[in-house]
Amino acid sequence: MNSTLDAVMERPARLPYSAKRMAKPVNFYSHARPDAKSVRLVGDFNDWDITSLPMQRQPDGCWFVQVPLTHGHHQYVFLVDGEPELDPDAAGIVRVDNFGKASVIAVS
Repeated sequence: MNSTLDAVMERPARLPYSAKRMAKPVNFYSHARPDAKSVRLVGDFNDWDITSLPMQRQPDGCWFVQVPLTHGHHQYVFLVDGEPELDPDAAGIVRVDNFGKASVIAVS
């Protein structure tokens, strides 16, 4: 056999395409109180890391961050100056160990 064919035959098998494994950009908006100094997004998609997703204040006073998420349900809270707040626009609310309650978003 030639070396090119050998290289192709030895490649590791890839998982078949699935939309469920594809991440898509999801926009999160927080309407935190006007005097808020910082807002962060924490959830199961970032292992509840309170430092990884700071949100940016927009000119209208709203806070924004875009996160790539895979298909399914994801739990999250906004940390407004370190205090957890639920998202009033969320698809639902669940109980979680870290913050007591968390908002839920469904990504499809």
